[in-house]
Amino acid sequence: MSKQNPHKITTPQSLNTYIKGICDIMRRSGRAGALQYVPELTWMLFLRILDEREEKEAEQAKAVGVESRFSLSYPYRWRDWAAPDGKKRKELQEGTLGGFMSFVNGELIPYLRSLKDRPGVSPRQKVISQVFSAIERTGIDTERNLLDILDKIHNLSLEEVDETHMFPISQVYEGLLQEMGEKNNDGGQFFTPREVIRVMVKVIDPEIGETVYDPCCGTGGFLAQAYQHMKQKVKTADDITVLKTRTFYGREKENLIYPIVLANLVLQEIDEPHIWHGNTLTEMEVYGGLFSGAPALFDVVLTNPPFGGKERKDAQTRFAYKTRATQVLFLQHVIDSLKEGGRCGIVMDEGVLFRTNEKAFVQTKRKLLNECNLWCIVSLPPKVFVNAGAASKTNLLFFTKGKTTKEIWYYDLSDLHITKKQPLTLKHFEEFFKLFPKRTISKRSWKVSIEEIEAKNFDLKAVNPNRKEQEDKRTPKDLIQIIEKESAEIAKVLKTLKDKGL
Repeated sequence: MSKQNPHKITTPQSLNTYIKGICDIMRRSGRAGALQYVPELTWMLFLRILDEREEKEAEQAKAVGVESRFSLSYPYRWRDWAAPDGKKRKELQEGTLGGFMSFVNGELIPYLRSLKDRPGVSPRQKVISQVFSAIERTGIDTERNLLDILDKIHNLSLEEVDETHMFPISQVYEGLLQEMGEKNNDGGQFFTPREVIRVMVKVIDPEIGETVYDPCCGTGGFLAQAYQHMKQKVKTADDITVLKTRTFYGREKENLIYPIVLANLVLQEIDEPHIWHGNTLTEMEVYGGLFSGAPALFDVVLTNPPFGGKERKDAQTRFAYKTRATQVLFLQHVIDSLKEGGRCGIVMDEGVLFRTNEKAFVQTKRKLLNECNLWCIVSLPPKVFVNAGAASKTNLLFFTKGKTTKEIWYYDLSDLHITKKQPLTLKHFEEFFKLFPKRTISKRSWKVSIEEIEAKNFDLKAVNPNRKEQEDKRTPKDLIQIIEKESAEIAKVLKTLKDKGL
């Protein structure tokens, strides 16, 4: 293998800079927009890190006298065909002109796509096959550009990325996909800010042995963060096995995103991400092979349903309360997916909370309060999702299935000024976590009884009774005097500048 990159990547910024360098080559090579180069980057990076990880696993197995099995055989491992000193790569480069590109498109990709259909296929091989489900050939225009990209990705090894303070792979995807949302020209996918996910996982606090489910998992942010949180609780080898193979379940509809979530979660060290490919609301399946054996109900749900989507009748037929509003249907799905005693943290837009003029909205909220204990609502500031391309005012809802709601504890952050350069951070939640265990009343927190909520026809919007509105008591005469005084000062400054010939 070639020498490691001497410049260790220690920050999210340095990782993003390095990856953007790779993307620049891709853009020059026919992969113009993020919708084109993100999937291309995904499969290459996935094979690179997978090869390195399996080599380490083999070394660990050998040390304890256990036989290990690589997911890929020669010549399909990264070290064979992509590494600068790989045997297959040298053979192809020394052979017929164009032979390398023919191998990638004609042998490698078809082989990887077909893995799921081979006898005795392993769970990881099924995942590899699905990572390539939307890839038929590389879109890189020339062999030289492809080799340059592979060389740069080869240097991006696990050894070069400091994992202490960052998610290496999801950091890459979040940076690129966030840009897609900001520009609204590459799909405009909405992605949940990492800090919001951290807060939600910390509140729900999933335990080893509990199943974690996200019915619209996107690139897998909630599942990845839940894994990082739960990993700290591991005490035995069996705990590790359970966590990596029988814990994380999700569904994703988008063909573009589905391979990315799989790659992301495997590279996070989740060996068996049970991700179902298809439409959660209609149950129209594209591929369910990774979801076989999934439980009917889950211990924990962590999710951020799409905002403002409109569903057709085929998506409404499976639900008791019919509406075109995507997030309301997802809320019904989440409630029905929880075990008795199961816990949920969900992002919900403000409209769902305050709307009382549509029957399905009221019925769904009544279902939530009757079947679950909705014990906390956090009112987030406007523009929390501005970096992800969405301006909707949002809330975090936390509830437990199996007991009815008696009262809701609210916590209000809606007065914070959030911008792209000043995003919401964990620091903003310090007081929340101090007050949360005892549901303490403060300037930002209060309680509302179920009787009050029913009297308002299930309007759940957070209206802080403790906030004092700042009233401007200045009269029109006062305001005119202020304007005249400032105008006089401006005129004085302009005269001084003119006198100096400026």
